[in-house]
Order: sequence, then structure tokens, then C-alpha cells
Amino acid sequence: MDASFLSLEGKIALITGGSRGIGMETALTFADAGAAVAIASRKLPDLEAVANKIRALGRPALTVSAHARRPEDLMALVEKVMETFGRIDILVNNAATNPGMGPLIEADEKLFDQIMETNLKGYFLLSQLVGRIMMTQKNGVIINVSSAAGVSPAEGLGPYCISKAGINMLTKTLAMELGPYNIRVNAIAPRIVSTGFSRALWSNEKLMEQEYRNVPL
Repeated sequence: MDASFLSLEGKIALITGGSRGIGMETALTFADAGAAVAIASRKLPDLEAVANKIRALGRPALTVSAHARRPEDLMALVEKVMETFGRIDILVNNAATNPGMGPLIEADEKLFDQIMETNLKGYFLLSQLVGRIMMTQKNGVIINVSSAAGVSPAEGLGPYCISKAGINMLTKTLAMELGPYNIRVNAIAPRIVSTGFSRALWSNEKLMEQEYRNVPL
């Protein structure tokens, strides 16, 4: 991705779900724009592959294995980033899961909890941890990766849609509370992106035909 329009020279960015897809591309774009980047995900070898690409751009990279559903992992992640870089200027909450599809009325409770804990609670906890640091810095940016599915329901994706709708309100509330500390909080809401995470959607020709009909240009 072309980062010539953006300068993040001297900034420290922390990105969850940074080993692939949107998280990986964000990490590489930020590095290309001048930032040092800490990336977190469950699988360290995948993170190291991305970190090597960041270092090839001449930027520092830190990899931390962390599970978004484990509060202790998130605390250790933030501690490691602070120990290494001394500050956090940008947080990108991107880690997400959607292990099953089907009618909401038939959704399994454990699956529902898993999605909420990863997609919503994980964002909440990490935003708290990093937000407090940014409050002392009197500066910072938090970017939450939401989804168009958090605005309009998508068939078969009920729990996922609910989690993303929660992210939207989390974002608005944090923006209101942290604004006085010179901290910006925003969300982005992609539709279907051609990543491994959403393969079941974009590989479905019938579904994609429906999607394309909703795109005006």
C-alpha cells in the first residue's frame, strides 16, 4: 500500500491481529510511513514473517504472542511494548474471530461468548490499558476495526454483527471520554475484504454477486 501521503516518523504503533490480512497490511503501511510497529497475534512464527518485512523497510518491529481473549496476555503485551519503546502513539484493535455461521436463533452460547470476548471485550480491555497510557502522554490515536456488518445485519453472521455493533458504540464512548486528553478514537467499517479471515464470504459467487449489486460504482 502506498504510504506517501502519510508521515508517522517517530511514532510507535501497536496492532493486534497483525500476522495477516488487514492487520498485516496496516503494519506494513505504518512502517512504510515511518512508524516503529509492535504486532500481536497468537502465532509467533507468522508474526516474525511480518516483522521481517517491517525491518526490511528499515523500521523497528516487535512481535508478541497474545490471545485477545486472555486479559493477562493483553497486560503482558502492553508491558512489553512500553518496555521496548517507552510509549504508544497508535493502537489498532484488529484481532477478530467468527468461527461459525448460521441463524442467530440457533447460535451456540459458547460460540457467542467466544466472538464477544475476542471481538468486543478484547478491544475494550486493550483500549483501557493503552488509553490510560495515552492519557498520561496527553496524545494518542485508537483505531478500532469494525465492519459494515455492525451497521446492517448480514445473514448467518448474527453474533459477529452484534460484536461489531458493540465496537461502534465502544468507539463513540471512548472518543467522547478521551477527546479532552487529545486522544482521537475512530473506527473503520470494511465490507468484505479478500483476506483469509473472510474467505467463506468472498469465495461464494452468489453472495458476491449480491454484494456487487449494492456497490454504485
